[in-house]
Amino acid sequence: MNGSWDGARIWIISGSVLAGTAILALLIHRIIFSLAARIARRRGKSGQHLFVEHTRKPARFILPLLAVVAVLPVVPLPATVRAGLEHVLGLGVIAAVGWALIALVELVSDIIYSRYAIDAPDNLTARRIRTQTEVMRRIVAVVVVLTVASMLMTFPEVRHIGLSLLASAGVAGLVVGMAARSTLASLIAGVQVALTQPMRLEDAVVVEGEWGWIEEIETTYVVVRLWDLRRLILPLTYFIEKPFQNWTRTTAEILGVVMIYADYRLPVESVRQELRRILESASQWNKRVWALQVTDLTERTIQLRALMSAPNASASFDLRCIVREKLIQFSQEQYPQCLPTIRYEELVSAGEERQNGRGQFESA
Repeated sequence: MNGSWDGARIWIISGSVLAGTAILALLIHRIIFSLAARIARRRGKSGQHLFVEHTRKPARFILPLLAVVAVLPVVPLPATVRAGLEHVLGLGVIAAVGWALIALVELVSDIIYSRYAIDAPDNLTARRIRTQTEVMRRIVAVVVVLTVASMLMTFPEVRHIGLSLLASAGVAGLVVGMAARSTLASLIAGVQVALTQPMRLEDAVVVEGEWGWIEEIETTYVVVRLWDLRRLILPLTYFIEKPFQNWTRTTAEILGVVMIYADYRLPVESVRQELRRILESASQWNKRVWALQVTDLTERTIQLRALMSAPNASASFDLRCIVREKLIQFSQEQYPQCLPTIRYEELVSAGEERQNGRGQFESA
């Protein structure tokens, strides 16, 4: 009777100590983060507020875990039970480290996003930093998978089953190897994109014959938002292995081109002055580059190239449309006789020459 009571008393004392320690850690967590949130609201600093919000949930798990780990050696538990608890707490520590790392990355990302806005006209630096941050966030997410794998490999039964399957099933091993190769290639491509940055978020690109913007950079794929709001999904390795056009690689500024075809009688200097007037009245022009040149000649028309600069690809597209419409209107109103046409008198004279030639041949 005394033995059973002694055993029960050990369990009651141990459970009370462990539970009390966890509850005390939760109370300390609540007090600390309540004060931290109040101070952050009072100071009005977004960085402190983000720190409190991102660390609140992980700390609610980590603080009780560390407290229990600290008091476990002094708790009078049997050796087998203590070993089991130490194993479980070890898994908890692994999970806590992974969670804390992810929370830290999320915190840094949100602070960076709040400081570098990409809606500014000259957003090259912001897009570069955001791209690096976004890719690193995706890569760190893989830490969760590695964390779970580490947790499972601590169980001898699971490790034994996994090794047996890989050793006995060659096909399964090949499949796993191919999957791991693809995943590893995507991770390496993500690191290359983060470091070398062949493209960034909101870069204007031409891929697979489609024009659009880089909208998302995920762990294994990239989402390109096309001009008509369709989404083109490409593997991340595509941007490392295949050529593509990046219109905003070094700067968001871009040159736009408009081709105009007209008759030889069109006064080029008048069209050049009209182009200047159109650009000065357009808000999409950044007032840096403009030109009008005759770039080609055919037997019936001349080819004019209007060159203009814009702060970004979207503004360049709108500006080119405006210039086309205004130059066509200008030609129609001021020089309608200079539009590219096939003259009727040329056709009539050509027909008469053919008729005369046929008559002479028949009379001969």
